[in-house]
Amino acid sequence: MSRIDESAVFLPVRIAVATISDTRDASNDTSGDTLAARVEAAGHILAARAIIRDDVGAIEAQLRAWIAAPDVDVVITTGGTGITGRDVTPEAYKRVMEKEIEGFGELFRWISFSKIGTSTMQSRALGGVADGTYLFALPGSTGAVKDGWDEILKYQLDSRHRPCNLAELMPRLREHLK
Repeated sequence: MSRIDESAVFLPVRIAVATISDTRDASNDTSGDTLAARVEAAGHILAARAIIRDDVGAIEAQLRAWIAAPDVDVVITTGGTGITGRDVTPEAYKRVMEKEIEGFGELFRWISFSKIGTSTMQSRALGGVADGTYLFALPGSTGAVKDGWDEILKYQLDSRHRPCNLAELMPRLREHLK
């Protein structure tokens, strides 16, 4: 259940979006286009956008660059979360994450189960935090992007969502670094 407190102030979040793929480019990146459009429609700022090949080092490098960027609060990637040999997004995330948000992947698969059944077990969607930046890895299908954004991230990145949300925790994510 999602509850938005309309009396509270909406605070836009700066979100970087990346598609992880060896085959997609700007002309056919439907998942990235869908995610970017939803980010902006929700009132957030599309801080950056990229297409990154399925390579652990390349993904890690882009994640580290965005984590270090003062104008990026959240990174959301689409693609590379399956179980085939080229699916290495979770491995790259684990190289940079300080904390994993286990509930994100669990909730994503629970939502996905109602749509694709047991095939959802093939998804390694995950969330985490690194140096005060939220990181979320979604599968590469447009349907998965819609599920992840429309049913989870749209609400958790909205400062008006009650009883609590990830956006309101952002100022406290770096407390351990002080």
